[in-house]
Amino acid sequence: MSVHHLPLQSHSMACSRMKPLWLARRCYSAAMPAWRPASALSASATSPQPTAAAHAAHSQHTVTHSSPALSARYIIPSRSVSWGTTQRIPKGRNHSCAAGSPVVAAATAEAAPQEQQSAPEKVAPISLPTSDESDDLLRIRHSASHIMAMALQKVFPDAQTTIGPWIDRGFYYDFDLDTPISSADLKAIKKEMVKIIKADLPFVCEEVSHEEAKVRMAHEPYKLELVRDILAKDPDAKITLYHIGSKDHKQHWYDLCAGPHVKSTRSINPAAIDLETVAGAYWRGNEKNKQLQRVYGTAWETKEQLKAYQDFKAEAERRDHRRLGAQLDLFSINDSGGAGLVFWHPKGSMVRHIIESYWKDVHLKHGYELIYSPHIAKVDLWKTSGHFDFYSENMYDQMKVEEEEYQLRPMNCPFHIAIYNTKQHSYRELPKRWAELGTVYRYERSGTMHGLFRVRGFTQDDAHIFCLPDQIATEIGRVLDLTQDIMTAFGFDPDGFEINLSTRPEKSVGSDDIWQTAELALQTALEAKGYPFVVDEGGGAFYGPKIDIKVRDAIGRKWQCSTVQLDFNLPERFDMKYVASDGSRQQPIMIHRAIFGSIERFFGILIENYAGAFPLWLAPVQVCMLLVSETDQLVAYANETAAELRAAGVRVQIHSGERLPKLIRTAAAEKYPITCIVGEAEAEGNSLAVRLYGGKDLGAIPTAEVKARVLQAVANHSSFEDTAGSAAATA
Repeated sequence: MSVHHLPLQSHSMACSRMKPLWLARRCYSAAMPAWRPASALSASATSPQPTAAAHAAHSQHTVTHSSPALSARYIIPSRSVSWGTTQRIPKGRNHSCAAGSPVVAAATAEAAPQEQQSAPEKVAPISLPTSDESDDLLRIRHSASHIMAMALQKVFPDAQTTIGPWIDRGFYYDFDLDTPISSADLKAIKKEMVKIIKADLPFVCEEVSHEEAKVRMAHEPYKLELVRDILAKDPDAKITLYHIGSKDHKQHWYDLCAGPHVKSTRSINPAAIDLETVAGAYWRGNEKNKQLQRVYGTAWETKEQLKAYQDFKAEAERRDHRRLGAQLDLFSINDSGGAGLVFWHPKGSMVRHIIESYWKDVHLKHGYELIYSPHIAKVDLWKTSGHFDFYSENMYDQMKVEEEEYQLRPMNCPFHIAIYNTKQHSYRELPKRWAELGTVYRYERSGTMHGLFRVRGFTQDDAHIFCLPDQIATEIGRVLDLTQDIMTAFGFDPDGFEINLSTRPEKSVGSDDIWQTAELALQTALEAKGYPFVVDEGGGAFYGPKIDIKVRDAIGRKWQCSTVQLDFNLPERFDMKYVASDGSRQQPIMIHRAIFGSIERFFGILIENYAGAFPLWLAPVQVCMLLVSETDQLVAYANETAAELRAAGVRVQIHSGERLPKLIRTAAAEKYPITCIVGEAEAEGNSLAVRLYGGKDLGAIPTAEVKARVLQAVANHSSFEDTAGSAAATA
């Protein structure tokens, strides 16, 4: 099953209000050019990250990122967001070494500023709507794109324009320009934009004949190519130009475009626009075409919105999983091993182990059976499944073994079917629920990969359900229950789910009856859960309808994770059968489903959701003991206590050999949930001076109580503070 990357979508050219925003509406463009590193274009301008949705979905656009700067798409809460920091200085307590000792008190005060960064402060939320949520902002952003192109051609008269769409929270425009655009150039371009805005020039739409369009666009070869492509696809197509200013005005400028736009440039607030980054983009996404320069910008109605958006981008950058992955020593992707291949370090491996162990346990409780399958198979299997013919561009080259060709698997589905087909099945045996953490390998061009979000080797939390037609609704309901349980356990609120139900497209396989039964079953299951959902008419795969679920993270970003997909194609291709109650041989219903999507991608989402500060039950190190000194007494006490905690299943480390303030700062930087300072008072009293991540000092607590509270918090997926008083009695 493919959830890490969804099927390719073809994109229409003209700017159309009827298309979903993630298609990145554009002015008569045939395809969005591929992103390329910005380093070759400008030393100071950097490329934005791709959207959360783009990482989940297969796209024809290739993406490369040279910095943690963020895209203007899918990174802001749909409605509002708040963030901030507040200073918190730990208070001393006389009964704790951490507070009672002047040395330790000074050390904790000295280390406190490092920990203040994690303390959230609530501020009044500011609405940051997407272009889909605000028609006014959509028009503002599209118009700002044209104004930016007009301004850029004032600064660079030789620049040739290509396409310039609005996107979720901004816009971009691609230019053919030999001179690299620098950050200083962006300031000059923005200055020209402000002049154009203040000139109060009208936006005027003009419909032109096909021949007139070719004449008008003769000086812009990329636009001329688009005109010809439009007419080749639709000889009767309506061609429109949008003018900024009247034709006789000295600042007149026009573009090939379908709109919509604001009435005049004055409709845009000059204090609420900004030019953000420069990236590289191949014309029409084809690496054989010329590389262009893509300028990204953002536009809002108020300067307060712009400031909130910029603050949010800074917060999202602070949470970037690539930076945190290196800082916390969780994983690496290095040239020696190959691009897109993840090396899991001990701490990251521990988190993965916890995720996978939980996943296996909860699946067994929900009636699944675990299976394992090979990483390669003969090419014939992939020819039968259809992947060899329709998915070959994402598959690695075949390898020859004893004169037979084998293929690294890009999917797990055919393997599960192969297991099913090893024996005859009765209707009484169904449903069968088989789950596998199956590693797959897919070829991704170097420009498309991005940290853990898009890699060449990844492990899907894959499962397939083989059932009877009248079992579909029940099984879908069970999958939704399981999805809610798992996502809730990892901190994602079901109230934040965004759900799409995609129905039958024009071209499909399967009978009308089975499609109707399947779509009704999906809808019934969603309604039974009380989930609001959007119906994407005709958006299903050719082989069956599906449900897609996005989760919302701590700062409001939406991430595509879970998918439930019915498949009427593979059972037919592999001639899957069961013996029905009347003795006939019937084809079972096949349900693909994944909850995380992939372990790698979900781990990246978790890192960013928690900003690297994992909850106690997930943290690779749960307790870090800091020794005030390395006396024999303290070392012996720390080792004895650590051994006791480890024997109980607590993940613990001991740090010493540095000044206490440095040890505290290091522990804060490592984001350990619990730090225990160990001095003479603690050793003599068989206790630990407990400090929580964020700097809160709980004072000295008996070691037995610390152990009991940690174990209780882990069992309940709660925090150490939540166990206050409840675990002391059982210590």
